[in-house]
Amino acid sequence: MSLPHAILTALLEKPSSGLELTRRFDRSIGFFWPATHQQIYRELGRLETAGRIRALPQPPSRGRRKEYEVLPAGRAELTGWVAEPQDPKPMRDALVLRLRAAAVVGSHGLREELARHLELHRRQLAQYQEIEQRDFPPERAGTENRLQHRVLSAGLELERFWIGWLTDTLADLD
Repeated sequence: MSLPHAILTALLEKPSSGLELTRRFDRSIGFFWPATHQQIYRELGRLETAGRIRALPQPPSRGRRKEYEVLPAGRAELTGWVAEPQDPKPMRDALVLRLRAAAVVGSHGLREELARHLELHRRQLAQYQEIEQRDFPPERAGTENRLQHRVLSAGLELERFWIGWLTDTLADLD
């Protein structure tokens, strides 16, 4: 149910075409709520049919992209969703399960997979740090949207957690 809410959020931030939305998902929203381009376009159609968004009027021209905006019903839907209680989701991670299995069948090949994951998390952390430096520099800390920065902070902390956990786990394998 959260993809429509992610799209409503993005459109409230800035009316966009489907292509612009997919690019924004690739650069930011998709870090914490990934969606394929096909899923985004399909959901745009559903939201439009449900009266939550509409395509902005455009002068007729060939090849013009539809740009969408959120309607009052979409804003109300998103406002209600923000306030809904939701329990934390249980962790479900195949890498952690593999570690449990390795305790039973042996850890052959596990070191390489853990090292690969460590490198992936280091790269993701570096990417988040670049975004933070670019979009939330210290000199603009009071003027930036603090809640958006908190979303990025969650990503930074999760990557730091995984880097620490993987480093310790690799050391335990030695």
